[in-house]
Amino acid sequence: MKMKVSYLLRFFAVLGLVFTISIFGFAQQPDGRGGDGRGRGAGGAEGRGGGDARGGGGGQARGPQTPPPPFKPTASDTLKTKDGDLKITPVNHAGVMFQLGNGVLYADPVGNYSELPKADYILITDIHGDHMDPNAVKALSKAGTVVIAPPEVAKTVTEAKPLANGANETIKLNGKTVKIEAVPMYNMTRGPAAGQFYHTKGRGDGFIVDIGGKRIYLAGDTECTPEMKALKNIDVAFLPMNLPFTMTPQEAADCVKAFKPKVVYPYHYRDNDPATDPQQFADALKDTKGVEVRMRNWY
Repeated sequence: MKMKVSYLLRFFAVLGLVFTISIFGFAQQPDGRGGDGRGRGAGGAEGRGGGDARGGGGGQARGPQTPPPPFKPTASDTLKTKDGDLKITPVNHAGVMFQLGNGVLYADPVGNYSELPKADYILITDIHGDHMDPNAVKALSKAGTVVIAPPEVAKTVTEAKPLANGANETIKLNGKTVKIEAVPMYNMTRGPAAGQFYHTKGRGDGFIVDIGGKRIYLAGDTECTPEMKALKNIDVAFLPMNLPFTMTPQEAADCVKAFKPKVVYPYHYRDNDPATDPQQFADALKDTKGVEVRMRNWY
């Protein structure tokens, strides 16, 4: 009798072990997440704009990531220059396309540009992921495409020609001479901690692009610096206004009053964020003579 009880105890012990292993194995079956199961995006951006340029929010999303749809901008502006009409197309966040005849120049392309024209030139202002996107650069490049960027960007986008603050480069766009000047863009007060800045002086480039005698200022990520206030003869400016990384709309408007571009586009802001609503910027400049504010759809 004792032997039968012993066999029964062993039988139920083995049965319990098999059941436990089976349950554990079922719990470890793949759930469609792949890799480490976290489905992360590309990272590197600062959570700006209508999304953060990471293609998936960088969260814990399950399942395969769906690529973002291609950008299909439908609205452009035309700037008359001595070398012909310059077509200016806002694309997304800080991304702008400039077309002079058959020549195409982009600033800060990030995301899916697969249905837009290939680039002759690409300008990149900073290392953050809402300005620097190696995949977008690759998608837009063709034989002969030239990338111009700060030295810090060139460490990642290795094909880029480095251009430091204060330096300039002369290129040919549609056979016409275009001068590109790198200017400072940086924080003076804002940063992640005391004594630190989101954008240190000298790391990134703002750009002044002279096309057909028209001077176009791409501010990049910056506060209202003394260098910006001192700008002269700017025909078109693109100014950021998002917190905590750059400026408030009022700060950006105050800076515009100092250097008075003929046309200014608010860009690089947080979509649907009342604190960085570009309408505040437009309202602050409504009585400023000689300055036209152009509100466009960036998101």
